[in-house]
Amino acid sequence: MTAERMTADAIHRERAVEDHFVASLVGLQGWRRRAPEAFDRKLALDIEMTEEFLRTTQPEAWKRLEDYYPGRARQELGIQIAKRLAAVGTLEVLRKGVKIVPNISFDLCAFQPASRLGADLVRLYEANILSVMRQVRYSLKSENAIDVVAFVNGLPVATFEIKNTLTGTTLRDAEAQYRKDRSPEGEPLLTFKRGALVHFAMDEDAVSMTTRLMNGRTRFLPFNRGAAGGAGNPDIAGDHRTAYLWRDLADGKAIFSREVLLDIIGNFASIAREKKPGAKKHSESLIWPRFHQLDAVRRIAADATMLGAGRSYLVQHSAGSGKSNTIAWTAHKLASLHDALDRSVFDGVVVVTDRVVLDRQLQETVAAFEQEAGVVTRIDGTSRQLREALEAGARIIISTIQKFSTDTVRLLSGMKGKRFAVIIDEAHSSQSGRQAGALSDALTRDEIEARVDDVEAAVAALQSARGPQANISYLAFTATPRNVTLERFGRRGPDGMPVPFHLYAMRQAIEEGFILDVLQNCMTYTAYYELEKVIEDDPRFEGRRAARAVARFAALHPTAMAQKAEVIVEHFRRHVLPELEGEAKAMVVTASREHAIRTWQAIAAYVAGNGYTDVRAIVAFSGEKTIDNVEYTEAGINGFSETQLPDKFAGPGINILVVAEKYQTGFDQPKLVGMYVDKKLDGLQAVQTLSRLNRTHAGKDRTFILDFQNGIDDIREAFKPYFEATELEALSDPNQLYDLVARIETFGLIQDDEVDRFCALFFRGGLTSADRPTLDQIVRLAVARFAALDDEDRQEEFRQLIASFLRFYAFVAQVVPLADAGLEKLYAYGSWLKRALPSRAAPHGEAVTDDMLTLKAFRLKKETEGSGALAPGDGERLKPITEFGAKGYTEEEERTLSEIIDAFNARFGSELTEADFVRFEQVNSEILGDEDMVALIRNNSPDVARGPYGREFRSKAVRAFKRGNQMQSAFLSDEELRERLITFMFGRALREALVTSRLG
Repeated sequence: MTAERMTADAIHRERAVEDHFVASLVGLQGWRRRAPEAFDRKLALDIEMTEEFLRTTQPEAWKRLEDYYPGRARQELGIQIAKRLAAVGTLEVLRKGVKIVPNISFDLCAFQPASRLGADLVRLYEANILSVMRQVRYSLKSENAIDVVAFVNGLPVATFEIKNTLTGTTLRDAEAQYRKDRSPEGEPLLTFKRGALVHFAMDEDAVSMTTRLMNGRTRFLPFNRGAAGGAGNPDIAGDHRTAYLWRDLADGKAIFSREVLLDIIGNFASIAREKKPGAKKHSESLIWPRFHQLDAVRRIAADATMLGAGRSYLVQHSAGSGKSNTIAWTAHKLASLHDALDRSVFDGVVVVTDRVVLDRQLQETVAAFEQEAGVVTRIDGTSRQLREALEAGARIIISTIQKFSTDTVRLLSGMKGKRFAVIIDEAHSSQSGRQAGALSDALTRDEIEARVDDVEAAVAALQSARGPQANISYLAFTATPRNVTLERFGRRGPDGMPVPFHLYAMRQAIEEGFILDVLQNCMTYTAYYELEKVIEDDPRFEGRRAARAVARFAALHPTAMAQKAEVIVEHFRRHVLPELEGEAKAMVVTASREHAIRTWQAIAAYVAGNGYTDVRAIVAFSGEKTIDNVEYTEAGINGFSETQLPDKFAGPGINILVVAEKYQTGFDQPKLVGMYVDKKLDGLQAVQTLSRLNRTHAGKDRTFILDFQNGIDDIREAFKPYFEATELEALSDPNQLYDLVARIETFGLIQDDEVDRFCALFFRGGLTSADRPTLDQIVRLAVARFAALDDEDRQEEFRQLIASFLRFYAFVAQVVPLADAGLEKLYAYGSWLKRALPSRAAPHGEAVTDDMLTLKAFRLKKETEGSGALAPGDGERLKPITEFGAKGYTEEEERTLSEIIDAFNARFGSELTEADFVRFEQVNSEILGDEDMVALIRNNSPDVARGPYGREFRSKAVRAFKRGNQMQSAFLSDEELRERLITFMFGRALREALVTSRLG
């Protein structure tokens, strides 16, 4: 590498960084340095380089051009290329070339072939001329000069404005220069599509980019690697932090290496067309990958090339980071990937989701990047279409995962010898259950299921098939990996714990300004009710179930609905609506379909009653719902179909969307500025729901959250595990499977001989509808015993234990080789039994009505207002799977716990519920995980064991709650209540320890 010699003074000037950049491209990456005089301002081409490339790679075609246009071949070439650039754009011309009369075709760029078996294609690729110019006077109107322009075969692909921080200027000054002094109007080099594909602003430390110059409205996106979990770039020894643009590093080739740049132009860059609601024409944008997107795709491809099929990849990319595009690029890359021996790494790529709306969005995105017709097969019909696509060897298939569970796909065979990459969008619970098993089975099945003689062998084979398969690579994409997602798809780090294969953290995205921090403006309200019973001694109001029904009655009461509607509408009109020049939108999140409908009715009534014409709300929920003998549907309320809702909401005139379990994940509406939450949101659900607000939009620099149900501290706790790299405290213990089995066996409902008889038929193969009655009869024996329990709480505990076993087994079997046919048999039998068990009876007091209760008073009180934003280091590790839900409180325990909770609330003015005491159950579980403590409890009298247990419980309970938490404060400050709680939990620990002892 050579650079111009500089004086000590000159090395601090702006051009020092510019010179180093250009010299590095020339010296390290083999670019050619060209004089700025070689640039034709009118054509916006370095036509000499174009001619050289064509003479070298297509001599016969060039000879024909010279013969037909004697003495002016280069001139005619420039004219025709310029016309074609103006007509279809630089990207299209580089990919498809030009044709000149008389029928002379030229390829203007040769992309790296997927296979290196074609020696001629490889030579063409290596003949591409990458060249660079400094101080390019590009303008047809002035003598303006751009610092650096990069060319491929004479066609401009990138421009650079470069600043030197030592002179007090940064990339922000470069961005301002593009906005103020680089108007694209009438300038071929800067014209969208026709000129350079991308424009970079940079200094020694950071880089940003844009693909469309629009004067003051130009939006730049960060193009940085990220540093220490946040924005920026890490140090590079002996070079600037931005040297990844020109220097090959240990973790990847330079962005402006021949390999990477031509890969971007050939396989990543894309023209997207979108027709916005109310617009007459489609708008276009050029998509250029951000660094984290490009890096993820290329790292995955390199790993798969080296290791082949059978690997897992967890890609944790923040919500709003362009995950759909990254998935699409990954799918196309893997579909054409070849290994070192030039063999296809994968025979097919299958992209799956578990939601129809996401499936539709992904289909559109993946298909948009298709360059060769027929590569992408969208499964938008029946499961027969899926089976036929797999049988035909389709390269990329996009489907919902549910279609793999159908009888039609079970007829699929001959897949075992093929290799697949399975890309999973939003990989959560659906990837560790029956549907994931069906997908794996379909892609590994060698022949159609037939009758088998050795049932034990069939059971063992099915259990083995649940684990990793040598012919399938799984790629899981999510912003919020759960503990099971990390364990299933993560790669083991140096400490043995699973970590994401690739990370673009929420913190980095926020610090870079690519998404907004939705926790910056939070406001919480608390509702206060005063209820009066009409019949004081009505037995329908006894018990905790009745209390829940009463709370529901109060929450949906017209008075409560009206006051909340007033708060929502007035806050929306005062704070949200003025944003985005009056185009801002808001979402109201409710707990149920009835809640959504009544909320929408209350908002509509309040808007009409006040004569507001600037607010209109619509509603989103599934199916039909009857309220007060009136049947409601989403389409009936809104006046248009469900499929039209996203576009209608995006357009003018509609600005509030009331939802019930819809549009809380995967919904991308950048104009969302406000969210009103009237539903308890726990953990991951809170993050996914509130992240609907984080998309950026021109003029959008803040968001608003108004919450009626959750506190700011609760929300912050929910975000912590996903703010930086998501990590696990520890791995889940697979031996908990046997603990679950032992707890299930204590009920005496499942008999081994019945399980064996069921499985002898179930695993025989070739099942038909005629086998159904026999299987039902076997399972009904256990159902009858279940009904005879005559204890609804015990029945519910059994239901939960069966459900927990099924979920946990399906997860563990994917991660750990179990080699226990008995577990697989119980899974098959338990799945059937769970469906056969009668549903839990509706809670007593469900139909609370006005003749039973009167809402005497209701008021809303603002509790907190401010920022809940997280800071670096605020992350929190996820816990492994240790809780399985079925606590099985006895009636006496229910009563005692209720009294303890009431005492806490009375003394501290809190509103704690049973759900708030779950962490104490987790503390109990930790203690019961200590064999020495369990032995102490088992082998000593309760009065002896109570002391050591209490000390251990106090220690662990304090650590379970964060500093300043209300529960921790109450627990530490009130000795009487603390001892009551410890005594209560000790009783449960004693019962659990003794039950386990009997089972052992």
